[in-house]
This record gives sequence, C-alpha cells and structure tokens, in this order.
Amino acid sequence: MDEKQVWKPGNMLYPVPAVMVSCGNKNGEKNIITIAWAGTICSDPAMVSISVRPERYSYSMIRETGEFVINLTTKELTYATDWCGVKSGRAVDKFKEMNLTAMPGEKLTYAPVIAESPVNLECRVQKEIPLGSHNMFLAKIEDVMISEKYMNENGKFELNQTGLVTYSHGEYFVLGEKIGKFGYSVKK
Repeated sequence: MDEKQVWKPGNMLYPVPAVMVSCGNKNGEKNIITIAWAGTICSDPAMVSISVRPERYSYSMIRETGEFVINLTTKELTYATDWCGVKSGRAVDKFKEMNLTAMPGEKLTYAPVIAESPVNLECRVQKEIPLGSHNMFLAKIEDVMISEKYMNENGKFELNQTGLVTYSHGEYFVLGEKIGKFGYSVKK
C-alpha cells in the first residue's frame, strides 16, 4: 500500500475545466475572466456554477446584469486563457489584446460570447452564494452555441476533437487518450 501524507485542507480536486467567462455591464464595457472553479450542478434544468472573487473586475459586471457566458477553451486558446486570468480588465481590453471576437449571443443582452471558442454556454444567474474568498453564482444555461466546424458528416458534434484544455495543480493540459466511455464497465 502507498504511504500517505496529511496536508491542510486545500483545493486538490483536479483536473478542472479552464474556461474563459465573458461578461459585460450596462455601460457597454465587456471583459473576460479565466475561471477554474466552474462546474455542472444540475441536468434539468441545465445549470452551472462559477466562483469569482468579489474584488475581480468581472464580479461587479456579473452581479449587475445577472449574465455571463462560459466559453470552453482549446489548445489554441490556452495563451489567451492564461493571459486573461492574470491581467485585469480594469487596465486592459482583453478582447482587443488577445485578438478575440466579442459576438452577440442568442439569449443574453450584456454578456458576449467569444467567437473563437468551440462551445459557448449563455448563463443567467439564479442565485449568488458568498462562500469566503469567492462568491458562487448558480446559473441556468439559457442556450448553448457550438462551432459548426466540429460537426461530423452524421450531424454529431465532435466535442472531444476540439482540443479541450483542463487545469491541474497550476498547469494546463490538453485532453488526451480516450480510455473508455460511459457504461463500458458493464457492457456485455
């Protein structure tokens, strides 16, 4: 049996998605914040959560409008994902500096989608929960936009062919080798 060390409580639930969350305010300002604390919380209705530090520039935008977009990231978007996570939107226009396209979505008024992302989840905040260092926004997914270039000849969206990026213990990784699929352990 492997020996274990005991550490103080900390976030070691890895890997997690590395996503760019786009948002905007009622004055027309737009921003991107990189989030690793994002996840699925419900299937029906489709809901997600993101956790944001209240001192972040995007926090007030999300709180003001109740909108944000989760934009999945790819290998090609990794540099922009990291850059948008370490630079403040108070000082720079992240869309301009990273050559990203802020595109109107289908359901939201203030939060744009990032056109270069293969999947955009337009989200409307249902509840905010103060937790400590971060506040969690629980949000309903209003719609999902996908890049048509990843549709195969049978009309199936090939999500796992997009080069999705994860974040693990301070590092970024591209999803790798397929080792099974849902239900394979009980299939006859």
